[in-house]
Amino acid sequence: QMSGTARHDREMAINAKRSLSKTTDPLERLRLQCLAKGSAGIKGLGRVFQIIDGNNSRTLDFNEFLRGLHHYAVMINKEEAQELFRIFDKDSSGTIDFDEFLVSLRPPMSSARKEVIMQAFQKLDKTGDGVITIEDLRGVYNAKYHTKYLNGEWTEDQVFRAFLDNFDSPDEKDGKITTEEFMNYYAGVSASIDTDIYFIIMMKKAWKL
Repeated sequence: QMSGTARHDREMAINAKRSLSKTTDPLERLRLQCLAKGSAGIKGLGRVFQIIDGNNSRTLDFNEFLRGLHHYAVMINKEEAQELFRIFDKDSSGTIDFDEFLVSLRPPMSSARKEVIMQAFQKLDKTGDGVITIEDLRGVYNAKYHTKYLNGEWTEDQVFRAFLDNFDSPDEKDGKITTEEFMNYYAGVSASIDTDIYFIIMMKKAWKL
């Protein structure tokens, strides 16, 4: 089910690295550096920001912003980071809303693509609380056919957890997927797929929509 995604992921990461040398726009450069880490790249940056934002304000000042970018191993100089920060600090308060920032970092998607991503999310979110957890997956995803379950390596819960980890950032996995995280992930996948029609067919097939 996810193997197609892995292939697209690799292609997308390679294309992102290739395009990096061609662009001077700081937002585009940061976007491509995140995508070069794979579909969960943007989500991963969000996680880093979350950790740095110790008081849960969902905002960062410039030093925290810069620290997050460097912690995530993004190649960015201070001038570029300042330029980015200025764009998002619309009211010149000295802080930026990092959720808003991450949404802008997402590769643009048509509304048709967003719609099919939301359909998949809603199908997986059995409890309808806006977060996908192992509990939700029990109702829609059969772990018993997974090879590692069949050969006794993994329990059912471990299969579910591995599935959730696809969408989680590599550095910090919490076993929960929010709408934003799901969107960020599929924006990454979407970046590697040229036509809406192909993307929609892929989603419908993957999630039996």
